[in-house]
Amino acid sequence: MPDASILNDNAAVTARLEALVARLSDADLGHDLGGGWTVSVALSHLAFWDRRIAYMLERWVRDGTPHVELDDDVVNHALEAVHQAVEPRAAARLAVQSAKAADAAIARAPDAIADQLIAEDHAYLLRRTGHRTEHIEQIEAALRG
Repeated sequence: MPDASILNDNAAVTARLEALVARLSDADLGHDLGGGWTVSVALSHLAFWDRRIAYMLERWVRDGTPHVELDDDVVNHALEAVHQAVEPRAAARLAVQSAKAADAAIARAPDAIADQLIAEDHAYLLRRTGHRTEHIEQIEAALRG
């Protein structure tokens, strides 16, 4: 299991995400963030990356297949049309559900896996605060306008 500070920080940012999603109106979900992104696209994006991490950790524990690095830029661009097609309220729900799924998988990760990810400079896969906070703050700033 990763350090308790990672788990606590993840839980806090998940709660912040959940509170944000709870107060978003349908109009807010469609708010333009620039670059072809809306609030719902950003939330769908978060859902994907958290689901990926949850699955990666579960698979590693289950059958020993370790993390494989991706070209994030290619993945983000390839998925942009998919994120745009996701119904906005569903994207919001998925963002929270996926954050919770990632948090749970991270909490269950054995020390050996957590230690290896940290040693290989992949602590961001365990510490979800940076990515989630980036997009939460992006959304909040855009809605303050």
